[in-house]
Amino acid sequence: MSPDQLLILLILAAAVVLFVTERLRVDVVALLVLASLVLTGLLSPLDAFAGFASPAVVTVWAVFIISGALVRSGVADRLARLMMRLAADSEVRLLVVIMITAGLMSAVMNNIGAVAILLPAVVSIGRQSGVPPSRLLIPLAFSALLGGNLTLIGTPPNILASSLLEDYGSVEAFRFFDFAPMGAVVLVGGILYMVLVGRHLLPSGREDGGPADSYPRRAYLTEVRIAERSPLAGQTVAESNLASETELSLIRIATVGGALRYPSLDRKLQVGDTLLVEGPLPNLLPAIEQLGLEMVPRTRFSTVAELAPEASAFVEVALSNRSAYAGMTLAQIDFRRRYGCTVLAIHHGDEAIISRLGKVPLSFGDALLVEGPVDRLNMLRADDNFLVLDMPPLELRRFHKAPQAVAILLATLGFVVFGPLDVATTLLLGALAMVLSGVLTMDEAYGAIDWKSIFLIAGMLPLGTAMADTGTAAFLADRLIALVGGASALYVLGGLFVLTALLTEVISNAAATVLVVPIAIDAALALGANPHPFVMATVLAASTSFLMPIGHQVNVIVYGPGGYRFSDYTRVGVGLNLLLLALVISVLPIFWPLFP
Repeated sequence: MSPDQLLILLILAAAVVLFVTERLRVDVVALLVLASLVLTGLLSPLDAFAGFASPAVVTVWAVFIISGALVRSGVADRLARLMMRLAADSEVRLLVVIMITAGLMSAVMNNIGAVAILLPAVVSIGRQSGVPPSRLLIPLAFSALLGGNLTLIGTPPNILASSLLEDYGSVEAFRFFDFAPMGAVVLVGGILYMVLVGRHLLPSGREDGGPADSYPRRAYLTEVRIAERSPLAGQTVAESNLASETELSLIRIATVGGALRYPSLDRKLQVGDTLLVEGPLPNLLPAIEQLGLEMVPRTRFSTVAELAPEASAFVEVALSNRSAYAGMTLAQIDFRRRYGCTVLAIHHGDEAIISRLGKVPLSFGDALLVEGPVDRLNMLRADDNFLVLDMPPLELRRFHKAPQAVAILLATLGFVVFGPLDVATTLLLGALAMVLSGVLTMDEAYGAIDWKSIFLIAGMLPLGTAMADTGTAAFLADRLIALVGGASALYVLGGLFVLTALLTEVISNAAATVLVVPIAIDAALALGANPHPFVMATVLAASTSFLMPIGHQVNVIVYGPGGYRFSDYTRVGVGLNLLLLALVISVLPIFWPLFP
């Protein structure tokens, strides 16, 4: 082993440890890898920074913009609604329709976007059909991962693998539909597995009677009246700061003889006003004494669920994958003032939190029970920091731009397949056309890009280059071949699949692809085999993040709304991983012969 190879392996090992421990963000780790390659002299600055100008990176962010245009124009919503109508009330039929829809959508847009679009529709249809979200959301996430294998642009690992193949010079890159035959096999196999086996392993959850019934209620709900000595008199609702001072939520407010109404933040409280508050019983009596309040003898309501008039509603809300609020508390966000809604509970991990909500740091995947006026909830739906878990209102989409969006998408895909230009340039033109036609603004285009993924890919690509240039990939390929004892190429194919599948559970699928594809290519060349099936096995394995919720962002998105436990993914995912391994070993060589 040469000194350069040793350095590469040390950088690789450090990167994997940082990815697994999550001490640093994945994009920061990728940039540290890039900096290490320059500082150690393994790559020149020009070669190290070439990742940011790579056609693979351009392709990925162009796909994000096109996906954002499909969302903004309502095309994706309409497709989701159309497919959901076919589901009827049968759980099996609903499961099949969800998985087919998610798989097909993921073929032409990023899988995170597909799940974000379908999640509200799936939860809504499930409630109407009496099927708990826990029976539907893991299949939704898994099928989105599988469907990305249908086309070149379906998932970043496909784009990266094709780019890495092209960098070898003597090996032809993948074309747009080269992934389709095997992608269709794994998608159909995944659907059959989920229908015949997986759905029996999914948690039954609860029969969902709506968001307000999904969480344990606070201990006490009562009406109190503002007395003459109350310091609240003359203050606005915002100034009273009830939630942080007393852990009581102000649900409704009424003047003398008036009806209970949703409290406006700038409304001044007056002597004689009746407040409907909710909170833990031990907090209620001290708060009444402290704030100069009087108990109303007969409370008209026993639960919050009885309150919602037509002007307000309950919804479940999850943090989106690009939320700026991860790690922040509701108090730090100033949620009540900013959105004019009340958070009644937070579903965090395996527990529903109903007290001290303002002090709970929010995590990606948390679900919040929110109550508020319909117009305020519509504003919340339009906020990119959140996913509102019911069908989005039509007025939030530019449906008049849907024909342009569909025409641009079809023209772009047509030019990708049949046109004279390369994929990156064609998709760049497609993304630009979406902006110029007004389907989305340039600011919205920037917002549609998952910049963390872009920096991750751009930072990790140079490591793949360094592994190839220093012979590290060939060295590791030789070790892999020696490990299987010089057995047939089929064993090496299976070994690459297992290695990538394990890596993609603890590091991103893009990083796993960059690390393993050079090894796969060199292993194939050492065996005198065709590199394409070995690379194809690697990218298929990179989409098998089924064992843990942290394996991929789509798993995290459905974790809170589905009310899942960590072990639910493992129980369902192990069998699916084994099935895909069997399909790769038995079917992949039919489409892509191992030897020329």
